[in-house]
Amino acid sequence: MSDEIEPFHAIAIGQLAHRLKAEGRSIIHMEFGQPSTGAPSAAIAAAHRVLDHDPMGYWESTPLREKIAARYLRDHGVAIDPSRILLTAGASPALVLALAASFKPGDTIAMARPNYVAYRNVARGLHMTPLEIDCGAETRFQLTANHLAKLDPAAAGVIVASPANPTGTIIPAGELRAIAEVCRARGIRLVSDEIYHGISYGEPTRSMLEFEPNALVINSFSKYYSMAGWRLGWLICPDDLVVRARAYAANFFLTAPSLSQHAALAAFDCDAELQGHVEVYKTNRALMLDALPALGLVSIAPPDGAFYIYADIGHLTGDSLAFCEKLLRDTGVATAPGIDFDPVAGHRFMRFSFAVSTAEVKEALARMRPWFARLV
Repeated sequence: MSDEIEPFHAIAIGQLAHRLKAEGRSIIHMEFGQPSTGAPSAAIAAAHRVLDHDPMGYWESTPLREKIAARYLRDHGVAIDPSRILLTAGASPALVLALAASFKPGDTIAMARPNYVAYRNVARGLHMTPLEIDCGAETRFQLTANHLAKLDPAAAGVIVASPANPTGTIIPAGELRAIAEVCRARGIRLVSDEIYHGISYGEPTRSMLEFEPNALVINSFSKYYSMAGWRLGWLICPDDLVVRARAYAANFFLTAPSLSQHAALAAFDCDAELQGHVEVYKTNRALMLDALPALGLVSIAPPDGAFYIYADIGHLTGDSLAFCEKLLRDTGVATAPGIDFDPVAGHRFMRFSFAVSTAEVKEALARMRPWFARLV
């Protein structure tokens, strides 16, 4: 078992992008999954009011936890006691809490490959063993119940993500149900990363809580609510882990930012504005899918949700990090190398985030067309 933490290469690309911008270059940031739209207007207004009248302090908002619980009842038909909801400084601490409270050093945590880089690195940092299961186009780059049924021995836990990063693929409801059944039968604890819920382009996203009431669920205000910089997320724990998870949360992180909690309360009443953001992503997705084949990128994961396209560039390079760096230096378009998401095959993939403005997507494509044309 290795607890070595790998670099997050997209951050290095982002740092280079900012250095180039400081030198006067025009940069389009498609390397990070952060919406360019900003927090809803009512959330910003609420934050201004609080700054003027409330000194704030360490706090966990009961009204916010109640609103989160009400949203699960409305969207998923799942009744959750608000006491099971822990507010965190983004989804990243929620992932730490979920793993730390649920598993012990040496436990094996299964996950799809490709996956979000933090899954394996947080597991390693907590002295657990990430078991990355190769998931290709035949399973839409997602884990299946069959994968988990074949594990020998069974893993202690599994992380699933739907929609997923970096692929944007969604696990169908029937497969979520089958995964839950296998995990119950084999004693595998489920951790479901649902941070991209609300952003889909077909069927609505389904919560694992609909199929496994004892799953741990991670979510955040960073994506659908366009509040990445506010650093606010949540973890839903099963009853048997609430006390333990709260103890970890208090000692590791104290509380989530008070100002962000006040703003998030207002954000829950901004669905019309937020759905407008999703329409922008939908437009951007269509532009990208229409343009990529002309760039020679014909093998991609189907982006059912989130705001990513994961593209095979193996016919162009065997080094996705160097490829993304050269693309950035030559065109000013920053993207993420596949090695962040797949340490085995990621050298032949790259990820585009289309969470930028539509004008930026059009400009990025205009810059990339001649650059890719010289390669193919």
